Order: sequence, then C-alpha cells, then structure tokens
Amino acid sequence: MKRPGATSVAALLLAATVGGASAAETSSEDAIPVATVTVIGTGVSNMDAASAGDVTHDELARQPLLRPAAVLENVPGLIVTQHSGEGKANQYFLRAFNLDHGTDLATEVDGMPVNLPTHAHGQGYTDLNFLIPELIGDLHFKKGPYYADEGDFATAGAIRMTLLNEIPTSATLGFGQDGYRHALLGGSTQVTNGTLLGAGDLYHNDGPFDHPDDYNRLNAVVRYRRGTDQDFFTLTGMAYHGKWNATDQVPEHAITEGLIGRYGTLNPSDGGSSQRLSLSFNRVRRSEDDLLQFSAYVIRYQLDLYSTFTY
Repeated sequence: MKRPGATSVAALLLAATVGGASAAETSSEDAIPVATVTVIGTGVSNMDAASAGDVTHDELARQPLLRPAAVLENVPGLIVTQHSGEGKANQYFLRAFNLDHGTDLATEVDGMPVNLPTHAHGQGYTDLNFLIPELIGDLHFKKGPYYADEGDFATAGAIRMTLLNEIPTSATLGFGQDGYRHALLGGSTQVTNGTLLGAGDLYHNDGPFDHPDDYNRLNAVVRYRRGTDQDFFTLTGMAYHGKWNATDQVPEHAITEGLIGRYGTLNPSDGGSSQRLSLSFNRVRRSEDDLLQFSAYVIRYQLDLYSTFTY
C-alpha cells in the first residue's frame, strides 16, 4: 500500500481545520446554554500553614455534632472523646498525644479563656458544655509544639473561637434513641443602634447504658454588640447547668464473669453536676496601621464529681 506523502497529510490537516472552523461557526448560532456549576471546597480554609488555619461558620454548620466540644474536631488531627458521663469535661487527643481534659490545649471563646488554671480534677480543665455550637462564628487553630503568645496551656496547640453577633429567629426540636431530646431557640434584634442576640438550649440524653446517664443540660446566651466592623464592643453573658449519672470504668472480670453487661456499672452513684456563669466584655478598634483590643471577663465555675477508681 502506498503511504500518503507530506503534501497529502498537510492537505488533510488543512481541510480538517477549515471544516472544524466552519462547524464551530455554524454551531455557535444554535448554541445550547450550559448551566453554571459551582464547586465549593470543604474542610479547613485559610490555612496559614500545615499547623494553623481557620474554619468558617458555614463549614462548622455542616458537621454533625455528638456533643458541644466535638466542634473542635474540625481541627485536623484533634479527637474529642468522653468518659465518666457527658457532663464532665471531654478528653482531648492531638496528633496521638493525650491532652487529658485540656491541660495542653489552650482554648478561648470570644476572648475568654476556658482552661481552668486550678481545678480539683485536672490542671487546665476545659469544660465546653456551656457552648451552643450554632452560635460559633469561626474557629482559629494552631498546633504545637509551643506558642509563647498563647500561654502555658498551649504546649500542644491553641484554639480560639468567636461568637456570632446576629442570627435569624428560629426554633429547632430534635428527638432520637436512648432518650435523646434537644431544643434550641434563638434570634436577634436591633436595640439602641446595636444588635441584641439571645439563645436558649435544652438537652437530655440517657445513652446506651444499663444505668441511664440521665444527662440534663441547660444553656443560655445573651449578647449585645454595637459599632462597625472596624470599631465595636460586645458584652456577653453565658450560663450553663448540667447534671448526669456516669457509667465509669469497670474491672474486666466483672464482664467476663457475667456480673454486668458491656454497658453495666458496679457504682450507680457515680456522676456529677456542674455550673458555669460568665460575663465578658470585648472592645476592638482597627485602623490601617494598628489594632487595639481589650478584653475583660469574670467566670464562676462549680463541679461536683463522684467517681470510684477502686472498682
């Protein structure tokens, strides 16, 4: 078979090009409009580095939460778990390190530190049950090994959360298994050239345990903000009360010998109650050259915890 020469190939290419152009000109007259496709990336945004970044309110709202402190699991590598009942401060793990109840994780909510410097149960005790996750504006995080500007609890990392200043009026009810019940009511309105926000949260859960957790949680937030994005102040009052039973650790032989089931307990008196009241004030003024920020707060926290470590 005779192969086409260079001239023939060039002619074929020219014909294809001309034909393609003609087809394009013809089809443009009968073009079919294509719908716009919007692609939204999920996960952490505004990453300053692999160990620092911001998580926006929209990203936080898309994540299902088992408990308020689970909002911290938006930080890559951070795990939030629980023992001794839902009302106790969570157990935190970051990059495979056990941070106990917050000893090595500096946590701040709207300029107010959460870690308790002295506590009967653990240094840096970080109880986030007072949070209403739906009110979190954004979350900024840093991960170890140490940040001098974050204080002595930031050995492994630091997390700062802001609160929203305005929310639509809404009421949410939730029901589920194991006695799960949840009600959230909130809204905001304009008052004396500022914005007044209020929210209340009621929660109950028994868990899967033979001796129900009977965890009851009540949260309330009142917040007032006045000013512009560059020059404003906020005044925030927060209240929390929780009471629960706890199915704590048990000896393995109690299960293997059939004394109790996997979700049983030998000490039905274990459990606790806690209360937290806070009032915080923030003053921020920004300019092209500098930033002025002043924070003041007063916190009252109380915990009664009953545990048996002797089995």
